[in-house]
Amino acid sequence: MSADPTLTYLREVTALLERIHDEESEAILRAAERVAEQVRADRLVHIFGPGGHSNLAAQEVFFRAGGLMHVSAILDEGTLLSNGALRSMAIERTPGYGRVVIADAGLTPDDLLILVNAYGINAALIDAALEAKERGVTLIGVSSREHAERTDPGHPARHPTKANLHDLVDIAIDTKVPIGDAVITMAGVAEPLAAVSTFANAYALNALVLRTVQRLAESGVEPPVWRSGNAPGGDEANARFLDAFRSRVRKL
Repeated sequence: MSADPTLTYLREVTALLERIHDEESEAILRAAERVAEQVRADRLVHIFGPGGHSNLAAQEVFFRAGGLMHVSAILDEGTLLSNGALRSMAIERTPGYGRVVIADAGLTPDDLLILVNAYGINAALIDAALEAKERGVTLIGVSSREHAERTDPGHPARHPTKANLHDLVDIAIDTKVPIGDAVITMAGVAEPLAAVSTFANAYALNALVLRTVQRLAESGVEPPVWRSGNAPGGDEANARFLDAFRSRVRKL
């Protein structure tokens, strides 16, 4: 009988998450302190994942059970897969698009923006970073350094500057996603199978939230955290804070 590919995949994902934990703890702690500063000042923490599946990363920590209420996701319609997968890919490769999205969000020097993209190279992502930098926004990047540095400068997804996200942000969290994202090979199948970037992004971001809340608790601040609306008392617990965020968080 052939080896169980699901067990191989489990081990690949587990090893990747352990690498992120072991090698990125310092970066996550530094990022958590910046996020904690925003929450202490009662300012929003913006997150944008320009790119088809990278949008999932922004959704992972927005309006999510156990997540910070101060997180505001920028969910731009252009790169959402729900509007067409090929359309999404074309938009994320369009120079200038990311600038429009950040300008529309109205970010200022008081803001913090987390940019998440598995590969760290696409045009919309880099333009979002450049626009945010010009506006004086604090930037945290979550992406794979290896994937960015090993992707050909002439790749059609790249921004005209050929820049990588990790070189533009104030704090970079490396998700270690390998070239191509998919990690399982199978006899008789030409292409690798089973991507890992969604796991990597979700772990890195939830680790950032955990460290942020830990820092806040250590300083005597208990931030508002979402409870699942499907859990007993969830609606009531969340209702205590809704008025404070409904007018500030665009997608709430």
